[in-house]
Amino acid sequence: MSLIEALNWRYATKKMNGQAVPQEKVDQILEAARLAPSSSGLQPFKVIVVTDPELKQTLRTHSFDQSQIVDASHVLVFAAWDNYTEERIDEAFNLMNSERGLPAEATADYVARLKSMYLPREAQVNFEHAARQAYISFGTAIAEAALLKVDATPMEGFDNAKYDEVLKLNEQGLKSVTVLPLGYRDTENDWLVGLKKVRQPKSSFLIEK
Repeated sequence: MSLIEALNWRYATKKMNGQAVPQEKVDQILEAARLAPSSSGLQPFKVIVVTDPELKQTLRTHSFDQSQIVDASHVLVFAAWDNYTEERIDEAFNLMNSERGLPAEATADYVARLKSMYLPREAQVNFEHAARQAYISFGTAIAEAALLKVDATPMEGFDNAKYDEVLKLNEQGLKSVTVLPLGYRDTENDWLVGLKKVRQPKSSFLIEK
């Protein structure tokens, strides 16, 4: 199945049937998220994988009672760095240089430029930039799930502050951005099943110069 075919197959599943997604498929989705591009390769976000039923029930109460949170097999929470710091930038490039067999001097000038750009900025500005990087990974995970015929529901409808509290994200310097429940559609009870996918026509979607 091509990516275009997979994207035509997928939809934002509103009701899941509780069936477990095989771990190997979850691993593939998470690997796609991990391999997604990010600005300067910093990967300024984490993915929290929630499977505990009690924890999912707690999160449901902070998700406008959306049932996908508890009916999903796995709930992925994408959480971005609350700020860019010298330590975080150094850690990312130390790993990069180590994996590539490069001395620190090889990237020293580039790292200095990054720090001069990020560190003076307000934390909220940096968080918003990190959140945009998380969204790239989020979209990549959605695409991979579709290729594997795993249903996924992109969600912004949740109380970010409560998620951060329940998952203890603040203690890790993280703030929740988006949520992606993974599972399988309930074909008997999901009102969206079988409805035509509707998107803007190319004539209005594309602006060609």
